[in-house]
Amino acid sequence: MRVVVIGAGMVGARFAEDLISQDAEGRITVTVLKGEPGPSYNRVLLSDVVSGRASVESIMTEPMEHPRLRWVSSPAAAVDRADRVVFDAGGGRHRYDFLVFATGAEAVVPQWSALREGRPEGLHVLRSLSDATSIVEAAANARHATVVGGGVLGLEVATGLSDRRLQVDMVHPVDSVMHRQLGAIAGGVVGETIGELGIGRHFGTTVRDLVCVSGRVVAVTLSDGRSLDTDCVVVTAGTAPRTALAASCGLPIDRGIVVGADLASPRDRRVFAIGDCAAPPEGGAGLVAQGWAQADRLASRLLRRLPAPETAAPSLRDDVVKVKSRGLDVVTMGITGESSREANDRVITLSDPTAGRHVEIITRSGRLIGATCIGAGDLATRLVVTYTRGEMMPTDPAHVMLPIRQAQEASTDLVCRCSGVGRRDIAAAIDAGAASLREVSAATRAGTGCGGCRDEVCAILADLTVVSANA
Repeated sequence: MRVVVIGAGMVGARFAEDLISQDAEGRITVTVLKGEPGPSYNRVLLSDVVSGRASVESIMTEPMEHPRLRWVSSPAAAVDRADRVVFDAGGGRHRYDFLVFATGAEAVVPQWSALREGRPEGLHVLRSLSDATSIVEAAANARHATVVGGGVLGLEVATGLSDRRLQVDMVHPVDSVMHRQLGAIAGGVVGETIGELGIGRHFGTTVRDLVCVSGRVVAVTLSDGRSLDTDCVVVTAGTAPRTALAASCGLPIDRGIVVGADLASPRDRRVFAIGDCAAPPEGGAGLVAQGWAQADRLASRLLRRLPAPETAAPSLRDDVVKVKSRGLDVVTMGITGESSREANDRVITLSDPTAGRHVEIITRSGRLIGATCIGAGDLATRLVVTYTRGEMMPTDPAHVMLPIRQAQEASTDLVCRCSGVGRRDIAAAIDAGAASLREVSAATRAGTGCGGCRDEVCAILADLTVVSANA
């Protein structure tokens, strides 16, 4: 069986490698067409490169080498569904029995009038490794930066550039940041925190246009009439699914490539879409965890490990959001703010803006269905485990906030939420010879997602290595 994957990002690569590694019968061959030149890397950690917390080398990933897995360094250019052939930009032809779109998404840039004469120097987005390195190079010679958009990525970029000693202004069209995940009160707490970090806040307004001199950005004008001097503008105003190739071969598009609960196109049951480019019935979260879950489901489907196609998508707990940033401790999961609450939901809130702390816990029928944790590190960690595992909450949910309850709380084995890796898995990898973070990650996939568990993995590695040496 021939499978062709269009896109070698974190979701496409994960799917291809899972399919090959789980194909015990050796009946599947996989061809992956890369849409980006150069080596593979962890896109989730690009903001860490901008801040200087991670080097380019540290986010590189090694693609699997296998005789039945082929990586083609040429993007897909056309698809002939009638003949079941994908043509790459280099003139290659790749026949398939099943085709998987994993083309991801691209950054959205407002249609400012200044762009009619071409893209000026100093304007950036952050979607690829080349974007990250361009921002780092620009920051070395810049004094003022403007970040357009106050979502998760915008916060990470703004604090990252501030770490590089730039004066940073953030422009966001809503009155509070992270408005897709946070209610107004919680967003206000985060806004106050970034203000204390020295970042200029311009909320409830938009960038009307760029001011350019000799093809270079020197300022931005705002919709409220003000102007901000700047020599580096980073747009983090959202993404759009890459669907042009799918649309050109006749697949239905609606906020992404339309697929059913089985991830297949309703127009062609041999064609699937996963990750940011897909529009499944449950909607797209824009998070790598959802894409990885889809990759796992599709691999099982093609390996015939699942029954007939589902009539409804499974309930996924892959919508945990964590801001990776100096000075910001923000974690959200499930239902947040006022959206999607039901009359009988129980809501426990602790808000202390002066201390930069806000916690909201929402339970339904005894289970955690949503939480917002700002400035509550250990509590956030425990709630993430409870939420992702679907565990029951205490009869009185307020108990999870009490110090006595925290002290009695049993420690959890889960270390890497993105890949579902526990302490015992890491210990087993170390016993098998893994002696570094890279080797542990290669053996278990811990730390290959958002990167939030890397410090804990290193601590476990250090502890167990010391124990082994002293044994």
